[in-house]
This record gives sequence, C-alpha cells and structure tokens, in this order.
Amino acid sequence: MKLSRLWAVARKELLHILRDPRSLAMGIAIPMLLLVLFGYALTLDVDDVPLVVWDQSGTPASRELVSGFQGSRYFSLRAFVGGYDEIERAIDHGDALMAVVIPADLGRATGTGLEPTVQILVDGSDSNTAAAAIGYAENVVRRWSQEVALDRLRRGGGRTVPLPLEVRSRVWFNADMESKNYIIPGLIAVIMMVIAALLTSLTVAREWETGTMEQVVSTPLKGPELILGKFLPYFGIGLLDVVLAVLTGAFVFDVPLRGSVPLLFGMAAVFLTGALALGLVISIVTKGQLLASQLAMVLTFLPAFLLSGFMYDIGNMPRPIQVVTHLVPARYFVALLKGIYLKGVGLEVLAPQALLLAAFSVVMLTIATIKFRKNLE
Repeated sequence: MKLSRLWAVARKELLHILRDPRSLAMGIAIPMLLLVLFGYALTLDVDDVPLVVWDQSGTPASRELVSGFQGSRYFSLRAFVGGYDEIERAIDHGDALMAVVIPADLGRATGTGLEPTVQILVDGSDSNTAAAAIGYAENVVRRWSQEVALDRLRRGGGRTVPLPLEVRSRVWFNADMESKNYIIPGLIAVIMMVIAALLTSLTVAREWETGTMEQVVSTPLKGPELILGKFLPYFGIGLLDVVLAVLTGAFVFDVPLRGSVPLLFGMAAVFLTGALALGLVISIVTKGQLLASQLAMVLTFLPAFLLSGFMYDIGNMPRPIQVVTHLVPARYFVALLKGIYLKGVGLEVLAPQALLLAAFSVVMLTIATIKFRKNLE
C-alpha cells in the first residue's frame, strides 16, 4: 500500500464532497437537524397532564384534594365539569387526558372514618403516558388520604402513630428524571449510524454508475487503497459531526457529560469506522446508488432505532429479538454513550461493549476489502 495513491483517492473524494453541496449538507447539516428535531420532539416526560374535575362534594375536603392536583407540576387543571358527558367530550376533543370524579359523600365520609372512592378516568390511547399519569394521580390521592387520617387522629385526641416504614428514594445518574439526558446520547448513536452508512453507501456505487470505475481499474491502485481512500474523508466528516453533536447536547439541551471526553471520541471513532465500512460494503455489493441508499436505510435506521436499547428496553423484548439485538452495533455504542454521559464510567466497566464494537469495525473493514474486486465483473 502506497500513501501517495491512498492520498490521491482521499483527495479526489474530498474534492467531490466539497464540489457537491448536497453531499456536504447530508454529512453535516442533516445530522444536526435530526439531533435538534428529535431532541425536542422525542420526550418521555409526562408533565402538565390536562385535567378536568367533577367535584360532586363541594366541601373543604374535596377542595383540598383538588388543590393537591393543582399544586403538582404533573397536572394542569383545565376546567371543572358537571357530568360524565362533559368528561367524555373533553377527552374526545383532546382538551383533557384525565378526569377526577369526586363523590358527593366525600366530606361526610372523611369525617366519619369511612373510605370514600375517588374515580380517575384516563385516555388510554397512549398507554405509557396514561400509566405515568395514573401513578402521579394515585400519589396525590394517597398523600391527601394520609393527611386526612392524621388530622382525624389529632381531632380525636389520639396519639399520632408514625408510619411503620418510610421510603426515601434517590435516583442515581439522572436525578431529575429528565428523558433528554438519556435520549440525546442515544440519538447521537442512531443518527451517526444512519448518516455514516448513507454517505459511504454511495461512493463505489457512484463510480459504477458514472462509468469512472473503468478508469480506476486501469490504474495501479489496489483494493485496500481505494477502500481507505474513500473512507478517510467521510471519517473526518463523521468526527466533525460528533463534535457538533456533543456541543449541541451540552449547550442546547444541557445534557451533562460526566465521563471522559477522550474516551467518548475514541469510542465514536471506532463506531464510525464500522458504520462507514458497512456503507462501503453496501456500495460495493449493490453497484447502484438508489438501491444502495435504500438498503443502507433499512440496515441502519430501523435496527438502530428499534433494537439498540435507545428507545425500548431490550430486556422487555421477546427472547429471539434479544438475540438479534447482539448483531446491531448501535446497541453497544448506545450503552457506551449512556455509561460515559450519565454514569461517568470508563473502560473498566464498558470494556465488553468497546471490544464488541471494535470487532464489528474490523469485520466490516475486512469484508469491504475482500468484496471489492478490481475488475469489471
């Protein structure tokens, strides 16, 4: 392998990128656009749940219960209604996600020691949001019930009995439970996987379609020199994308980076190597830009988005699907990014993921080199 020939191919590919604004936009602008768009659009936080209340009691006890919902940051009281027909109308039109029905005997029941029942109606169209909203509502009602019970004991002259067990929860690594803190690192992996494979999936295929491959094969250029020469410019663009993505996460989304920055970029370089090599394999095999771009999208976006653990917990997937996820390189990079970003751990913990990611990159580069044949077959 001669560096002069390698540099010639890399320079040719770089000039093509610079002269083609579309390739440059695909390589730099699109990843940033996707990161900002998905960063704001993809959120699992359940805040300001629109709420309507049917207060049939109209007593101080019911008003205290309603104030518990009003004082919670998870609920936004939109209106008081007067019946189930109004509740149904509000939920059907999207004006409310949840309704609280307070019975008429709430005040009398709390004063006599009975246990009244408060009804909670939820729009279950989005099961995850509905489950979270129900949990928040149950906490509000439970806290109100405890205060009522303690107040009844004090009024009756009884001794206040302490709770037998008090739970004090503490969340590690993401204390505020903000979804953006783990969505943004995962997004970096997914977007880089897709863009990297799409960029290089067009390189060799473009040579075949434009007829310049005949000129290439007539030169002393060797297969590995062509592969690496086409690889290097896009590798530089990919690293620039990683820099911009990390800066966007830090200054736009305020995502903390607790781990080692050099380790982050080192693992990103390994991941980019595998993703770019995968795109080269697709380009070499298909020899057509349209088919190559479509195949690259199918082999990168869907697995990276669905099977990497970015959005859905792999442990909750069926066993056969869990086995398939081991073939998705984005799975290991997502785990690496979350470990570096949120936990601040190093290779002493992340070594298995790093080794598997490195193995993927080596395998892809080897396949790309073997698959390329310097002939016109």
